[in-house]
Amino acid sequence: MKKTNVLGTLFFGVSVFAFAQEQTDLTKEQQLEEVVISDSRFELKRENSGKTVIKISKKEIENNQGRTISELINTKSGIEINGSRSVEGQNLGNFIRGGNNRQVLVLIDGIQVNDPSMLANDFDLRLLDLNTVDSIEIIKGAASTLYGNAAATAVINITTKKASTKQISGSFLTVVGTNQTQDDLSYNGASFTNNVSVNGTVNKFSYVASFGNRYVDGLSAAKSDNPEKDPFSRFNTNAKLGYKISDALQIDAFASYHKFKTDIDGFPAPTYSFADTDDAFISEQSRFGIAPKFSYKNGSVKINAAFSKIDRALVSDFGATYDAESFVVDAFNKYVFNETFYTIIGVNYSDYKSVFATEKNYTNTDPYLNVVYVSDFGLNINAGARFNNHSEYGSQLVYSLNPSYSIPVNSGYAKVFGAYATSFIAPNLSQLFGFFGANPDLKPEENVTIEGGLEFSNKNGFRVNGVYFNRKEENTIIYTSGYENATEAATVHGFELEAELKTIKDLSITANYTFTELKDGVRLRIPKHKANASLGYNFCKNTYASINYQFVGSRTDTNFSTFANEELESFSLVDLYFSQHIIKNKVKLFTSVTNVFNEDYFEILGYTTKGRNVNLGLHINL
Repeated sequence: MKKTNVLGTLFFGVSVFAFAQEQTDLTKEQQLEEVVISDSRFELKRENSGKTVIKISKKEIENNQGRTISELINTKSGIEINGSRSVEGQNLGNFIRGGNNRQVLVLIDGIQVNDPSMLANDFDLRLLDLNTVDSIEIIKGAASTLYGNAAATAVINITTKKASTKQISGSFLTVVGTNQTQDDLSYNGASFTNNVSVNGTVNKFSYVASFGNRYVDGLSAAKSDNPEKDPFSRFNTNAKLGYKISDALQIDAFASYHKFKTDIDGFPAPTYSFADTDDAFISEQSRFGIAPKFSYKNGSVKINAAFSKIDRALVSDFGATYDAESFVVDAFNKYVFNETFYTIIGVNYSDYKSVFATEKNYTNTDPYLNVVYVSDFGLNINAGARFNNHSEYGSQLVYSLNPSYSIPVNSGYAKVFGAYATSFIAPNLSQLFGFFGANPDLKPEENVTIEGGLEFSNKNGFRVNGVYFNRKEENTIIYTSGYENATEAATVHGFELEAELKTIKDLSITANYTFTELKDGVRLRIPKHKANASLGYNFCKNTYASINYQFVGSRTDTNFSTFANEELESFSLVDLYFSQHIIKNKVKLFTSVTNVFNEDYFEILGYTTKGRNVNLGLHINL
């Protein structure tokens, strides 16, 4: 209780300080107006968007080098990436607004990515290297009308790095760090990350090629008296090519290969209790695709097409292999009638296959329409509809209405916004036909999300917003002795607060708080209270430092030795980061210290969490 009160005081203090700074206007430096894309697929000023879209910029990524994608996303409001603080290679639970993995859709460069053989049909963020990412946008709440099946609680839109305008450019990054528990602070090198990239533009041709690898050792997945080490290794290769045929026609193509192997612990016979074992998990994914775009007066036509092949293997007493393929095509026409009226009409086709006892597959063919109205008197409307056509479950209409109203206030705006949206989530192949607990009679989940909020922002660098959300789930897919639909509807509600302060030159302060509550029943590992705060300061053009704080409230988890639920205690983490450019924009040294006070806690009951750890890194741009 004390930690929660301290947290509330911290957030209130930041907000009050922000208002004070806005009034005194300590700097005349104007901030560029933020533009968001993912919630409408058009470049809109934030004040004209009816959502609280989270933007993780290229600069923020550079100020968090040494982290993983899941660790960075986990600092944002409404989001809990469970497993990101545990042993490297731990399964990740994407709990956003009280939802789960199968309600979160991941896009890479605008193209859906998922794994039909996974229990949740989701994309495994452990495959990706943050050093290949240029920016991330996260839409919280239902976005199924624009993005289809699974986009019920969030869409994570990851944009990879683009080609330099130079003929040839390159970068090299290496990070060496520790990987230790709270009880063993030996500070031995056990974490190694490398990434090299070559890119450029020659006449009408652009290219990006990169390779990365990561190896982490030193910890055991199971927390035990005599732990054995469970190492994690991953490598990534990526290539992007682009050719500008004319001012109107551009063709982009890409190919990537990601693979990781992690040792894990399991439930060996005959006790079937959680213990150190020699189990392992291997996952590899090959992707390639093409994205032609034709631009014409006031509009454009684009096709995003991608093929993915996934091979996974679980090595244990209950081992299995998983082979899957997916083919996704999203063709859409964007048209701007004028400065107030934007439309997008398209069709999304996907074909998913996975091999269990036999090969199984299903297809989706979804036409969709979205309309954006931006008035000159403050009213903005984002509305859309999608007609889901599922080969197993027939047709289902989903729709959304997202109005907002903004008024100018001094050098900024105040905005009120709301949304009503429906989502349709079909059971995935693993739940229908998989090796464990399959049920071919499952019904699709149906979600209705309502949200509303307020936002204030000015051009001096201050922004604060708050949003209330309420989501009702019907036919929720649960696991008992096998997969089944819950007989009663579930309702999750809560609210999020965010504050950002950049009114003082070279100083940046951000804070967020999330309250999440399930009205009936239990959701495992989802904290009711969670908050983050960050303070970053540029001492000069070449020197940057930041301190980050995270509070995670108590959660419910299951003890798989007794199969009884237990309450996990709240915990607080403090991280430090420091960087120094030896040669401006060319050579940078950086270091980070995570869990500075060596907090001892359980993130997942029975699993090891990371203690105090140190990273040292070098980044070279050529």
